[in-house]
Amino acid sequence: MMEKPTLKSSLKSLFYIAPMLLIVGTFNLYPIVQSFLMSLYQDYNIFTGEVGGYGFSNFVEILQDPKFILAIRNTFIFVLGVVPISIVISLTIAVLLTKIEALSSFFRSIYFLPFVTSTVAISIVWSWIYHSRFGLLNYGLGLLGVAPIEFLEDPDYAMLALVIMAVWKGLGFNIILFLVGLNNIDANYYSAAKIDGAKGFQRFTNITVPLLGPTIFLVSVMGVINSFKVFDEVFALFQSRPGPAGSAMTVVYYIFQKFYQENQYAVAAAAGIVLFLIILVVTLIQMGFNKKFVHY
Repeated sequence: MMEKPTLKSSLKSLFYIAPMLLIVGTFNLYPIVQSFLMSLYQDYNIFTGEVGGYGFSNFVEILQDPKFILAIRNTFIFVLGVVPISIVISLTIAVLLTKIEALSSFFRSIYFLPFVTSTVAISIVWSWIYHSRFGLLNYGLGLLGVAPIEFLEDPDYAMLALVIMAVWKGLGFNIILFLVGLNNIDANYYSAAKIDGAKGFQRFTNITVPLLGPTIFLVSVMGVINSFKVFDEVFALFQSRPGPAGSAMTVVYYIFQKFYQENQYAVAAAAGIVLFLIILVVTLIQMGFNKKFVHY
């Protein structure tokens, strides 16, 4: 039987979580509040800290900026390209790894290596792979009779190149999560399905996928949030450019340009708030979908 909370027990609990509350408040909540306030600044002087007034003109400016609209469109394309493909490929690899008995730990380590490798190092390797004359990918396409493609210079292929690299880099972490979820599924379910005559694909769609619902939800939420915040891959792969003709411009890269290159701090803060709201809305939609369709 649970004891009723008292003032003493509440203060004791608050004392225990006070350090974490201090850290979260200092490094999470306070910057969010300050960013929101900065997004309302008008005639802001960075040197003196003087603010001429407050208003929503910064939001109006970015919503009328074609570059920001392009950044939002590219970011959504990136998210829709990376997250579903990454989930499908990583789940497939995880299922195959559960079938391997010999050297299973070795293959898991190999798949996880890209996730812990520097984005800059990965971008250098992929820049060589995408090279129009000496790249491995174009060499393979040449064997198939396809003309060389300038992945990093052609606006039509820049986003595709970015998505492929991002999917490859994030596979390892997703595979580990799916392996944990697969190992938590009771083998008796599969034994009973085999007795009933269920084939391999039927067992996968009727047992594996439903019981992996919570894991799929976790991977999708983390994938969406991380994909909306993509910046390192763009900056490193295209050598500090947002792709050819801005074809790989993302919202975070737009914020970077406004803040560090153009010194428009209030505009950058407004763009950050818009990105925060987009991620919040998409996450809430995912949570609603999870409550309705995912069974724990």
